Amino acid sequence: MKLSNMICTVALAWAGASLAWAPLMAKSGAVEDEKGTVTRNLFSSHCIQCHGKDGKVKGKVDLLKYSSDGDLRDDPELLQAVLDAIDFGEMPPEDEKQIPLPIRDSALTHLQALLNESVGRDPVFASTRIRRMNRFQYANAVQDLLDLKVSVFPLPEKMMRDRSGYFNKAIKGGMPDSLTVSSRPLGKSGLIEPRLSGVGPFPQDLRAEHGYDNQADHLSLSPLLMEAFFQLSRTIVTSSTFGPKTVGIWKDFFQSPNEVEDVEKALAARLKPFLTQAFRRPVRKETLKRYRSHALGSLKKGATFESTMKDVVSAVLASPRFLYLYDSLGEQEEALSGEALLASRLSFFLWGSLPDEELLELARTGRLSDSKVLDGQLDRMLSDPKLKRFCDSFPTQWLQLDRIISAVPDEKTYPDFYYAPPSYRTTMDMMMEPLLLFETVLLEDRPVLDFIDANYTYRSARLRKWLGEEPGGKIGGPVSMQFFRQPLTDRRQGGMITNSAVMTMTSGPHETKPITRGAWLAGVIFNSHPPPPPADVPPLPKVEKEDEGLTLRQRFSDHRERADCAGCHEKLDPLGFALENFDPVGRWRADYESGLRVDSEGVLFRRHEFGDVVEFKDAILKEKHRFVRALAGHMLTFALGRELAPADSPALDEIAQKVSTEQYRMKALIKAVVHSEPFLGKSSKLALQPKTFQP
Repeated sequence: MKLSNMICTVALAWAGASLAWAPLMAKSGAVEDEKGTVTRNLFSSHCIQCHGKDGKVKGKVDLLKYSSDGDLRDDPELLQAVLDAIDFGEMPPEDEKQIPLPIRDSALTHLQALLNESVGRDPVFASTRIRRMNRFQYANAVQDLLDLKVSVFPLPEKMMRDRSGYFNKAIKGGMPDSLTVSSRPLGKSGLIEPRLSGVGPFPQDLRAEHGYDNQADHLSLSPLLMEAFFQLSRTIVTSSTFGPKTVGIWKDFFQSPNEVEDVEKALAARLKPFLTQAFRRPVRKETLKRYRSHALGSLKKGATFESTMKDVVSAVLASPRFLYLYDSLGEQEEALSGEALLASRLSFFLWGSLPDEELLELARTGRLSDSKVLDGQLDRMLSDPKLKRFCDSFPTQWLQLDRIISAVPDEKTYPDFYYAPPSYRTTMDMMMEPLLLFETVLLEDRPVLDFIDANYTYRSARLRKWLGEEPGGKIGGPVSMQFFRQPLTDRRQGGMITNSAVMTMTSGPHETKPITRGAWLAGVIFNSHPPPPPADVPPLPKVEKEDEGLTLRQRFSDHRERADCAGCHEKLDPLGFALENFDPVGRWRADYESGLRVDSEGVLFRRHEFGDVVEFKDAILKEKHRFVRALAGHMLTFALGRELAPADSPALDEIAQKVSTEQYRMKALIKAVVHSEPFLGKSSKLALQPKTFQP
């Protein structure tokens, strides 16, 4: 049985076993605190009937294996799953007796204390496995290393292009009232971007199951791919446009030294800083000597200085020391120092590229990890134009916006969705809105709660018309789109969760998909990804005449009756149906076409009742600690290049607490992530005092 399917069962089993063994524990002198007693009583009254009483064992779980807190404490991954199951209201089943909130919160506090004790036994956070750069990072690293004035190759994953130069100005003075952008994946404007002639990208990297394309378990380097990287490096340096006009370091690196200069010394002076930046740490003498000897040998054979240095660059760009992001290269190489690792991790997090000279120098002198110095570098990096790369990578993957590329609403039902020619879709405008909101929150250092409910947005004339507003300007074509900042007074709009991009990409061609929307909310907003559905679940039947008197929620009743589906439906239905007033293309509706009223009522986490999407937003904001913690988890996963583990859990709580004292501002969140112990790579010597559960 998969862990995701055992969450409820194991939690119930442990609870029942704790009760069953309580007399034996008392006889042995075991002393249990008040929270533990409340927790066991809770499980006794809600769970033991199915997991232990009269030998009844659901889920094939032996209760005797979970006879004490210690048994569960020894398995932090299982403990984390149990904690999440109770916290998210996934247990007990919806049709069983529910847990009073005070008792539930007390039990959660106890379980959190157990988890803290459990992970406190592990002195070191999980390290990220060695992995190669992804395509986005490679292009940025090559561009920075050579100071290219053009792109290396086109990157379709950059979903929004700045066509009016607003970003660099916004870093200093905030977002403008109007700006012009274009879309590469859904339009042709990206093709006009200047780049090296004849250089094509390698295939786009796969997204990990838990979210991002920079995760170590998806970035291996086969011999075949290694050969492809070498060929790519040769293509770059032999491009017809690779020269003085496009390469910023041309004069200082490729141009021949004058006659009075000693060639060997000139090579050493040029190669040392170049290799240091390329390999993100002080270059070893043996490595420098090897590259210099190769260059001298080439010159002695009659090669020109320019061609020799191109060969050197090609070798560097295909070197594992350049391609790999790593903590060490094994026993034969010294471990990458904590300072150098921090510089690299910081730069790839916010700039998607190599650390610059200032970061490397601070790392070399051992000052980067100083809290004040690190804060100063964060302020500098958050004010650098290269921050655009963070905006080009993290939000699109966090929000899963690439799914909108395949969104194809029915042409007969929504003919105005397609335009000039039909291959162009209104989704081009839709997907810009959440990306511009993300940039606004970041560059203006606004509260991240704006992602849930904002009173402003950016919209194009086409998007305004689509949503039933006055266009307020010329409706542009597919090459570029002008967006205007506007206030919002209708709280049904604003934020990420109700924008038309999300509504459209989580719908089918003809109707909404509440479970898909619910899964999106669970994963993106609360970082609680549901397991995939069983393979034999039939699709929702099409509406027939006899079904015309049923709402979509009622038509889902058959799915909820399946035992292997009920658990996920209990979690996802309240989330997905909260958005049911938005049709398959993001427009508001009060009724279905049949005339039946849309029912969007629900209860969030079995705590907060809501009657419509505005009250749903209010319910999420009551859980703002949970949302901020979830967003911190997304950022930390993205920053570390690995899936989070239970040992990271206390750090997420600490991040959320820090951000709450800073009015939940975006830059406070980023700084808290960077200052967290998992990011810094420190031992997990955390303050493991039981904390009060924060709903």
